[in-house]
Amino acid sequence: MSTLRLAIRFALREIRGGLKGFRLLVACLALGVAAIAAAGSLRAAFETALSEQSRTLIGGDLAFAQPAQPPGPEQMAMLSSMGAVTSGIEMRGMASLDGNRDRTLVEVKGVDSAYPLIGQVELSPALPLAEALALRNGRWGAVADPNLLSRLGLSPGDRLHLGDAELEVRAILVREPDRIANAMGFGPRLMVADDALTETGLVRPGSLIRHTVRVALFPGNDAADVRHLLAERFPDAPWQIRDTAEPAPGLGRFLDTVAAFMTLVGLTALLVGGIGVANAVRAYLDSRTDTIATLKCLGAPARLILATYLLLVGLMAGLGILIGLTLGAALVPLAIAFAGDALPLPAKAGLFPAPLAVAAGFGVLSALVFTLAPLGRARRVPAAMLFRQRIAPNGSVAGLWSDRPTLLALGLASAGLAALTVLSSGSKPLAAGFVVVAIAVLALFRALAWALSYVAALATTRHGRLIGPEWRMALANLHRPGSAVVGMVLSLGLGLSVLVTIALVEGNLADQFGRRLPHVAPSYFFIDVQPDQVEPLRQTVAATDPSAILETAPMVRGRISAIKGVPIEAAHVAPDVAWAARGDRGLSTAIVPPPGTRLAKGTWWPADYNGPPLVSVDRTVAKGFGISVGDRVGLNVLGREIEAEVASLRDIDWSSLSMNFAFLISPGALDGAPYTVIATLRGGSGNDLAIEKAVTDRLPNISAIRVKEALETARNVINQADLAVRAAAAVTLAAGAMVLAGAVMAGHRRRVWESVVLKVLGASRAQIRRAYLIEFGLIGLGTGLAAAAVAQGASWALLSLVMKMNWVFLPGLTISTLAGCMVAALIAGYAGTWQALRVKAAPLLREE
Repeated sequence: MSTLRLAIRFALREIRGGLKGFRLLVACLALGVAAIAAAGSLRAAFETALSEQSRTLIGGDLAFAQPAQPPGPEQMAMLSSMGAVTSGIEMRGMASLDGNRDRTLVEVKGVDSAYPLIGQVELSPALPLAEALALRNGRWGAVADPNLLSRLGLSPGDRLHLGDAELEVRAILVREPDRIANAMGFGPRLMVADDALTETGLVRPGSLIRHTVRVALFPGNDAADVRHLLAERFPDAPWQIRDTAEPAPGLGRFLDTVAAFMTLVGLTALLVGGIGVANAVRAYLDSRTDTIATLKCLGAPARLILATYLLLVGLMAGLGILIGLTLGAALVPLAIAFAGDALPLPAKAGLFPAPLAVAAGFGVLSALVFTLAPLGRARRVPAAMLFRQRIAPNGSVAGLWSDRPTLLALGLASAGLAALTVLSSGSKPLAAGFVVVAIAVLALFRALAWALSYVAALATTRHGRLIGPEWRMALANLHRPGSAVVGMVLSLGLGLSVLVTIALVEGNLADQFGRRLPHVAPSYFFIDVQPDQVEPLRQTVAATDPSAILETAPMVRGRISAIKGVPIEAAHVAPDVAWAARGDRGLSTAIVPPPGTRLAKGTWWPADYNGPPLVSVDRTVAKGFGISVGDRVGLNVLGREIEAEVASLRDIDWSSLSMNFAFLISPGALDGAPYTVIATLRGGSGNDLAIEKAVTDRLPNISAIRVKEALETARNVINQADLAVRAAAAVTLAAGAMVLAGAVMAGHRRRVWESVVLKVLGASRAQIRRAYLIEFGLIGLGTGLAAAAVAQGASWALLSLVMKMNWVFLPGLTISTLAGCMVAALIAGYAGTWQALRVKAAPLLREE
């Protein structure tokens, strides 16, 4: 009979004997694979929705956005020759009931009669959009987001003021087909006709305006070809172009980040669970040592032993992976149904083979990585082990380093798992960092386990006579063969590290948004201030509240066009500063460094500087762009190209919400460009609302952004993300709890035997109980301290390097979270040994 057929027969006989020893293996693999499958399937569901609704999301086949000025007649003529065209204006403004009562910031959208080209605008009551926005009885109509009506206490038919115009709200805006592709707004939507927006007086030179054009191409025209033609015909056009290949870049990046995060959570669960898988396989094979040794005594070759148990473990791993894939696929429709309207776009549930295949690959490779070592050990069990099992439970087996085939297979499986982690992630640098950190953390906790065992052995050898019997027993349990210290340290350490990291990130965010920012941030930002309105603005603020501090700065809109002579489209830009290279952004000039500026490199230009353009750049942005002092940056300001030399790099604390710019240009470089002024309001005696009313009464074109409301919005976003983070952490903690229980239960048989022997020798239950508490207490203390150190580093990296926020040490939160988790873990560990204390000695001795 062939080796394979015999191995299959033996494996099936093992299965008929029961699967009790493989429950932990199946559960750990199922949990990790389910998390990865769910993350990938949810991402695929959104990608499918984006693909199917791409034309609706951008309002056509091509969408153009341009600041300050609309595309010229020649550009519009060319677009009109290629398809149906609609144009519009997007900006911010202040809406109020009658000009004297409460007002609120709104995101204004002016549309023409052709809007929308694709999709439908849903209104309540239902009526055509053109009718809702039309000029009727000398008054323009408007449709508004329900939040705006709620804030101002309006109903359809009521009137509101926007700038110099009085509008009639004729319907509630239920659905705006292309809203998702727009930038996140600071206020509710108010949609009006483009001619009505002109009458408000808000459209002025230099105002923060986005002119939009959408094109539904005629049959036969290809979007990629049209973009190529436009680039050749209008190479210096300042517009941004999007097509159906990327209808919502911001949403795509957000979904990539979420999917990458959820995948890493699943990998963390697999990593933690992998320890449980290894423990489960090792415990099962240890229980079958007699069988393996007997088979070898009867002539079974090592390859038959390996094939038998490799098939057995493979079947159990396959069961766990299958359960995980089923759960992961089932979680997607549940998540979509549960989230409902909170989702950024309607996602379609379904079965997505690609992410399920990736999740299965992670499961298979994880199973191999964590089971090859114990399987190789089973192959190396000598026949003599049958006779020495009692006196040398783990002796007489050659080490892994001498088993080159197993070592090679383990290395290949580990490399495959790392490669799959990086290649399947939407954020490859994040995934690569995770792989490196995971290896380092595993090595750290494995070294800690070795250190605990070594110190325990040293203390027992040198100071055994100076300590009590409970301490000697506890220390012996830490360094004896077959000790559970490795499994407990790895599972407890990884689980605690994840939980404390999350607690520290949450605590830092709460500190930023709950305590620090409200004290250091300005009360208001005023935008769209015309140059001739700066002095009236100062007078109005001073007259309303003399103690208030108003800071102003000129601003124009421009975009980065080149880096060191390389067009921005071809330049290498680090992902964490890609925002600075996308689209247009605020640029300003300054004679002297802004308050709080710290020059990291270079020098500031003289106050009377009148030479070639110079620029001061945020140091983080400069690093991401690969530029330093002396390099040159190309800027496109309203179609005018400016090449500026980098004069200095600045450290900017963006978390303070102070008025600052990533790019500050030397005086004179922007002369002649239409600009507006932005201002911040700080301090004062609490008359913020009175100042807002006075300013917008006197200067109705100025928009006031309430920082308090922006912070509240940020808090809500963080709270929603916090729920997802907590749920993700629960997956890892569940895996850690299972592994911890498995590590304790793996030594249950030995602990039963030890407790019986100790009772026979006169030890009381209380003494044995104290020994166990000391053992688990030492493991918990050492592991907890290491986990706290890992969590501090991980939370710092997440906040400082990824989220670009300040990090502060929170000792109280660290200690309380750590203490609570350690107590829970130690209770769980002690509960696993409770049964060992209850076993009576006589029945067990009679069996022996």
